Amino acid sequence: MTREEKSLVIEELTAQLADNTNIYLTDISGLNAVDTTNLRRACFKANVSLAVVKNTLLEKAMEASEKDFGDLPTTLKGNTSVMYSETGNAPAKVIKAFRKKSERPLLKGAFIEESIYIGDEQLDALVDIKSKEELLGEIIGLLQSPAKNVISALQSGGGKLAGIIKTLSEKEG
Repeated sequence: MTREEKSLVIEELTAQLADNTNIYLTDISGLNAVDTTNLRRACFKANVSLAVVKNTLLEKAMEASEKDFGDLPTTLKGNTSVMYSETGNAPAKVIKAFRKKSERPLLKGAFIEESIYIGDEQLDALVDIKSKEELLGEIIGLLQSPAKNVISALQSGGGKLAGIIKTLSEKEG
């Protein structure tokens, strides 16, 4: 690979790092061709893009990026694949599901909405991360719940109050 080709790859990687807020670094070494194809299909179905990268080029792209990757570059040893996704937990779910049949891919680390996770033991925590849409839905549900309770109480209480007033007025008469 010539110096110009390397610099083009670094530019592309830097642009991808800038465009994505959810980045997973994995190790898919040891997967045969069939398993690798199945992993790529699983990623495609989950809207996750998967790319095998050279560690040195990815490290240079991370340095060139405006994002703070913290200790994530220290995981760039051996075979490295990058997974990009719009949803923070989608790659983690793909990895977890795929590992029911295989020992790989291993999670090296992840950059999720500016938070850094290092090590395969973080996989379960990443699977449980909720997307912005899920969190907004929960917040809206929580905000609507008290309002619905007040409206319900007023509607049912209003009927009870009217019934009490009617009963009292009938007794006086």
